Amino acid sequence: QTVTMTTVTNPSAAPVSLRATGAARRRLHVERVVKLLLGSASVITIGITVMIVLSLVRPTLEFFGDVSLREFFTTTRWTPLFADANFGVWPLIVGTLWTTGIALLVAIPLGLGAAFYLSEYARPRVRSILKPVLEILAGIPTVVFGFFALFFINPELVRRFWPGEVGTYSGLAAGLVVGVMILPTVASLAEDAMSAVPQGLRQGAFALGSTRREVSTAVVFRAALSGIVASIVLAASRAIGETTIVLIAAGSRPTLTSDPSEQMQSMASFIGFAGIGDQPTGSTGYQTIFAVGSLLFVITLILNVISMRVVRRFREVYE
Repeated sequence: QTVTMTTVTNPSAAPVSLRATGAARRRLHVERVVKLLLGSASVITIGITVMIVLSLVRPTLEFFGDVSLREFFTTTRWTPLFADANFGVWPLIVGTLWTTGIALLVAIPLGLGAAFYLSEYARPRVRSILKPVLEILAGIPTVVFGFFALFFINPELVRRFWPGEVGTYSGLAAGLVVGVMILPTVASLAEDAMSAVPQGLRQGAFALGSTRREVSTAVVFRAALSGIVASIVLAASRAIGETTIVLIAAGSRPTLTSDPSEQMQSMASFIGFAGIGDQPTGSTGYQTIFAVGSLLFVITLILNVISMRVVRRFREVYE
């Protein structure tokens, strides 16, 4: 027997075209343009960082050609712009640590408290009002914060409540106001991290009989820890690099002191102070700006590397 196979075709059916329609081609072009723009933004960002590093390297090497690393890191007197120049950077490092540490002591508890309230306790209407009001602090110019510290915080709070004698300028006043400045950074980013925790974790904890406080501290806080650490590190980086507030409120005298109420100078405020001075270009006094800037860059880089490791260590991924 022979079997005959017949192909049946539908003469009325339209041929199928695999070519993209006009709308699909336009979408492909838009996606390519967007991809090119995003890639260009990434390249520009990396390029700017590289140029900043290169602009610091040459003057810094020239500075350390005149001043030894031993003098820079082991002596404790900083007078690079005086006739009798001394280049011990520790007064600037200690001033930076004082202002940054005080700022974090203010921003971390207040910021995390605000984040817990907005994420776990506040009603949606209250949250929609309070969060924008809190973030207004991030838009206030730092020069306004500086004069607020100089004319209100230092005379009305620090002088009244600090047991010792306090002068016109105070590192304590500067640190307190820097803490207020970075508070929205901690609160907003930490609240975003807490809000991203799945509701199923909260509901499971409530089903087991946990109170709202226990859910907030034992469940939400642990699940959002990586985001909370990132917010604190970002705030710390901003506090370390703050110039205007410290320059106005803490003064311009580098002092190696254990008393935070004394006048002091941070690395960033020295750069701002020396940058507006009449230092001849290429002089050792002028090159100190780049040496201190390089040290500040390295400290910030180390801080960010540590934060990345901590974030990866405690990062939680939910599906």
